[in-house]
Amino acid sequence: MNDAISRPSRSQLESKPTRPRVIAFTGAASFLGTNLIGLMQEDERISRIVAIDTEPPPTAGSKTRLYQVDLTQPTAEARLGEILQAERADTLVHLAFLPSPTTATAWAHELESVGTMHALIAAKQARIKKLVLWSQTLLYGAHASNPNFLTEDHPLRATAREPFFGDKIAAESETLKFAQKNPSTQVTILRTAPILGPTVSNFLTRYLARRLVPTLMGFDPLVQFLHEIDAITAFMVAIHRNVAGTFNIVSDGVLPLSTVIRLAGRIAIPVPQPLAEAITRIAWPLQLADAPAGFIRYLRYLFVADGDRARDVLGFVPAYTSRDAVLDFTSAQRLRDVQLLQEASR
Repeated sequence: MNDAISRPSRSQLESKPTRPRVIAFTGAASFLGTNLIGLMQEDERISRIVAIDTEPPPTAGSKTRLYQVDLTQPTAEARLGEILQAERADTLVHLAFLPSPTTATAWAHELESVGTMHALIAAKQARIKKLVLWSQTLLYGAHASNPNFLTEDHPLRATAREPFFGDKIAAESETLKFAQKNPSTQVTILRTAPILGPTVSNFLTRYLARRLVPTLMGFDPLVQFLHEIDAITAFMVAIHRNVAGTFNIVSDGVLPLSTVIRLAGRIAIPVPQPLAEAITRIAWPLQLADAPAGFIRYLRYLFVADGDRARDVLGFVPAYTSRDAVLDFTSAQRLRDVQLLQEASR
């Protein structure tokens, strides 16, 4: 588990003075949860942090109350409701989503789709005033018909047959229905671009950590990332500002995939699409691939999102570009490569 990363700038988090708040997190031991809790330990505006997960976040401190709750269990809804009411939480930050696909699709469905329904019912019971949900721009899908920049009004067209996408789309859909039926709860959805940086770990970092990086022959789509520090900052902004709605959280700038691979110090290996799909369908169940075959479309078509609404309405301004995110990841990965070589030579 990663330690808390750098603190976001104070100017991005300014808000009117309020009474000390109680913030609850599902997925508290995740990358996002760990780092947000670490920052909030020192935030004077937060009186108490409620960490809900199957394991404790390593950044938990004196402000943090720890609760072991498995959202895949039928009892999770009642337990979560009890916790939120007992702790008098005013805000629920729902982060219990997988950053990478898994072959355990039934379990993932219970965690993300069913688990979100548990969280929403508990939030209603506890009369939560603010709900912040993590979503991803991957859910727009990679399509030849995509515009150069996808706004928040664009439909989520990632293939629902791929569980990694389908469960998250269902979770976001249920959250939007919750927002319509419960106007007293302010609902904010943050769709982050793929998160990249020196400490985060996900399918993207594993893909770029390969010496030989597979690409699709004849295609070089533009790609967009979000630096891990900006991801944390965006959630801090959403928690502290009274702004409802759905927002694309992205870094400035886009890069051709070939440039990303070159900046990462890797070698691109172009593969014909039919061959790539055939290999991935065999390799993924054996856990020999970074992602299932449904992700191959993202090596062919762009899914670049527009961040203007987050900048103009939410007040989130990224400090890092997509290029910065790649370079920071690359610097850290080179150190990891050296360590692996040293261990191998012992």
